[in-house]
Amino acid sequence: MPTRLFSRTDGEDVFTKASKHEADGDTVDADTSDDQPAPQATSDEAHDDRTDPADDEGEVESTETVPATRTRRLRYALAGIIALIFILALSTSGYLGWKVKQRNDIDHASQAALAAAQAFTVNLTSIDTSKVDQNFNDVVNASTGEFKDAYTQSATQLRQILIDNKALSKGTVIDSAVKAASKDKADVILFVDQWITNSVDPKPRLDRSRVALTMKLVDGKWLAEKVDLK
Repeated sequence: MPTRLFSRTDGEDVFTKASKHEADGDTVDADTSDDQPAPQATSDEAHDDRTDPADDEGEVESTETVPATRTRRLRYALAGIIALIFILALSTSGYLGWKVKQRNDIDHASQAALAAAQAFTVNLTSIDTSKVDQNFNDVVNASTGEFKDAYTQSATQLRQILIDNKALSKGTVIDSAVKAASKDKADVILFVDQWITNSVDPKPRLDRSRVALTMKLVDGKWLAEKVDLK
């Protein structure tokens, strides 16, 4: 019976034990690698990943400032537009008020000129030989300029003719209107019926005339400056 050099106490030979040792080493290494902590990020990487609160606040302030600035600009623009509209309204109102006053002043001037023209025409076309001097004075006092000069020069000769013929006339304004007027001048048209008698023809005769007058405001009084009798 051969002699054994090594006894097998656990029933495993040397090669079996060596294999088990290698296997146990691999298991330890794997376990060790699993227990190692994950590598830490570098300081640069950590700085890049970190968010700066100041930057966030700046972005929020910048975002909030833009709408606020736009709102202020819109508010100023709106205030300027309202002020401009108000100024234009005042200017328009003032201009319209001035135009209304001008129109009213001209209307009043027209009415005054028309009334003076009617009174003047009645005096001009009405003659009473018993009051001839008064008739002449009324016409002269109600006239000015070109007509006054011409009428005054011919008054002496005309007076004598009227007296010699015992002329009598009565003028009546049938219709009248203002053609054009300003504050100090007016053109007036009048239609006159004039009843005339004299020593040659004692029967009253109707004479219808058209009288064109230019009335002028002199020292607050409307006077006849030009007379055109047709």
